[in-house]
Amino acid sequence: MTRGRDVAVAVAALAMLASLGERANAASCGNGPGGFESWKREFSAEAQGKGIGAAGIGALMQTNYASATIAADRGQHSFRLSLEAFMAKRGAATIVSRGRSLKQSQAALFASIQQRYGVPPGPLLAIWGMETGFGSQRGNQNMLSSIATLAYDCRRPEFFTDQLYAALKLIDRGAISPSQRGSMHGEVGQTQFMPKNILAYGTGNLDVAANALSSTANFLRAHGWRAGAGYQPGEPNFAAIEAWNAAQVYQKAIAIMGRQIDGQ
Repeated sequence: MTRGRDVAVAVAALAMLASLGERANAASCGNGPGGFESWKREFSAEAQGKGIGAAGIGALMQTNYASATIAADRGQHSFRLSLEAFMAKRGAATIVSRGRSLKQSQAALFASIQQRYGVPPGPLLAIWGMETGFGSQRGNQNMLSSIATLAYDCRRPEFFTDQLYAALKLIDRGAISPSQRGSMHGEVGQTQFMPKNILAYGTGNLDVAANALSSTANFLRAHGWRAGAGYQPGEPNFAAIEAWNAAQVYQKAIAIMGRQIDGQ
């Protein structure tokens, strides 16, 4: 038994050393624009070692420190509102009204999506309306600069480093352009996908509504959505809405608006 414990301790120690080695080799994060250019050079060397090609590396080296993204990241206050205040601020009544109209005018599209993915129109329309006002507010920030800045920033570098690698892969594949515009945290398209989710669930150009809605339904199905099951809090499909956005007030708002759009 003692020998087994010694082996386990040795294995754990080796794993810790490997982890520390990876951190030591990682590009250093920063809290302002001063170190961004040197960070890009360090990160580019790492990215080349992980198979990122010339297109992705070239695009990364053209990015700029996105001060507006940092300001937005530090100022996310709406998720602290009550449910009623949050829905009022986000224009829930307008989203429901427009959502009902689009459900009728685009009935064939939503029927096709529901048949394939099992997701009814209501939650998809609620997400579409909440995220971009049905495509009218998709953001005008350079997507890659926003994500690179957040990968460099010390607040959440691990999460955004993964997103940055995904974005560079998409650029290498020609799936997105280095000049792609998006929202403050790098979300793009009609329903605001991050790069990792584009890789995993994207079904085409997400600036096209039909593709974005299909991709959103694909995401929800991959996160446990069951055709015909309910999606209110406590019901089986609410977990898929929780996977879409971590803020509880957002999750509940989508469920309520979706139910109203679906006429339930």
